[in-house]
Amino acid sequence: MPVFPEATPLERRRFWLLLLIAFIVIGAGMGLRDPWPSDEPRFALAAKQMVESGDWLFPHRGSELYSDKPPMLFWLEAASYTVLRSWRIAFLLPSLLAALGSLLLVYDLGRRLWNRQVGLYAASALLITFQFVYQTKRAQIDPLVMFYITAANWGLLVHMLKGPNWRAFWFGCFCAGLGVITKGVGVLALLLFLPYLVAVFGQWHGVSRMGDGAWWRWSLGLVALLFAMALWLVPMLLGAKAHAGDPAYAAYVNDILFHQTAGRYGKSWDHHHPVFYYVPIVLFTWLPLSLTYPGTLPRWWQALKTKDARILLPLGWIVLLLVFFSIPKGKRDVYIMPALPMLALITAPYLGELLQKRWLRIAGLAFIVIMGAAMLGVGAAALVAHPKFASEFATARGFEDGGRSLWWMALSIGVIMLALIVILRVRHAVAAVACSMAAMWLIWSLWAYPILNDSSSAAGLMQEVREHLPPGDQLGMVAWKEQNLLMLDRPATDFGFTKPWHDQYAAAVKWQAEDPSHRWLFALDGVMADCVDRSKAISLGHANRREWWMFRADAVVQGCLPGEDVDRVPAATLEE
Repeated sequence: MPVFPEATPLERRRFWLLLLIAFIVIGAGMGLRDPWPSDEPRFALAAKQMVESGDWLFPHRGSELYSDKPPMLFWLEAASYTVLRSWRIAFLLPSLLAALGSLLLVYDLGRRLWNRQVGLYAASALLITFQFVYQTKRAQIDPLVMFYITAANWGLLVHMLKGPNWRAFWFGCFCAGLGVITKGVGVLALLLFLPYLVAVFGQWHGVSRMGDGAWWRWSLGLVALLFAMALWLVPMLLGAKAHAGDPAYAAYVNDILFHQTAGRYGKSWDHHHPVFYYVPIVLFTWLPLSLTYPGTLPRWWQALKTKDARILLPLGWIVLLLVFFSIPKGKRDVYIMPALPMLALITAPYLGELLQKRWLRIAGLAFIVIMGAAMLGVGAAALVAHPKFASEFATARGFEDGGRSLWWMALSIGVIMLALIVILRVRHAVAAVACSMAAMWLIWSLWAYPILNDSSSAAGLMQEVREHLPPGDQLGMVAWKEQNLLMLDRPATDFGFTKPWHDQYAAAVKWQAEDPSHRWLFALDGVMADCVDRSKAISLGHANRREWWMFRADAVVQGCLPGEDVDRVPAATLEE
């Protein structure tokens, strides 16, 4: 085992300060908002139904099985709630822990492969990157996938570059398996074998060679991978077999094992983009880290020319990951987020030198000036000139004051950013960029979350529903969204989620007619068509960019059923 020099008091202080800053920046706002569309309410609802039903094996979305994603995130959210008893904290806690875990892993890799200073640079570079903070402040699956893939990379890199360390290797393979049962792509960490083989056969410096008799130890990595996957797959398959009489469970198995994995990759049905879609992602959403590219690219090239395996393996893996996700038509920016920790790692060895370069400091200040000026301009224009975009935003969100609080927030962020530039200037450009990014995230979290929560989460809308629903009456939901059922916070009857809206409406009206004096329907405006007398219905207003109503049986036009055209709504209406 390698022996590391003991950390100096200064190094320890910097390490703990970095973790504290990460905790504050990423954790800010927890408890101030509910899950926001599009994915957060869906995952939180699945977790909530696990807790309430006791069925932690098969996620549900209302009355339907939910087979789009494996249940790893839902388990962690449900477990967090079981401990904390607060959904407002529990639904965000897995992302916060995944972020802190990723930072620790990158720090440790930098420490092992270079030194503690490089480890601090690596973790700091990751923390300052826009996409990393933006995504880890949300309750989506991608931060968790990033953590498991980074953990897998950690185990493989420690073994391949500082080994042999078979425990680290088996741990990495196990984490790759956990990544598979989180989103299916955890196995991509094993792409590290390709640049590793190049390094071994090319006699690169710093690569570990395991000997000819180690084949059986390598094979145990596959065992660790499959064991992690079996933790979910075996109980799930046995559970589906126990429900052999219900075709919904057979459809669940087929969808989650085949349609949502190989089917989604080979024949993508959404998020279609051209092959070079990720080029602007790595340039702009990875700011300000991407500002270092002009300095790191020639240094990476020089390291490759000198056969430095510490650069080859992570860099080669990043390239392979980008190529893999560029092949299918379906692309999203979060797909390549697992590459960010490795990018921060191979940037870190050169940051001490690069941060002294005047061109990089000026580039960092220019980035903040552009952001600050944009924030200041948008906020001032919305407050003074009331342009169309501001009015439309306020209307969509249901803000009676025109959203003035948010425009003041934007203006404040802009003023703070520009003030930091003026005060700190080029000499302290690093501090100006870091403080500006931190200020932006803190102000957004503490100021915007409470303002946007009611309209974004449907909390205000469902409060209206509860106020209009007499005690003891029942509610049926038509053309509903996950945030509606989640924020209702009481039992309701749904008529399917993926079922066509006109079929939902027909089933709902029939259900309501069985007890017309005590049953209400909650419905999207568009699905009601001319089959509901709106003068007898209750308008709930605008939320999540939609109009919502609730009504009793006396508002239903007898014998009228909406046509199939109600299911074909404009794309803008469906987007969150």
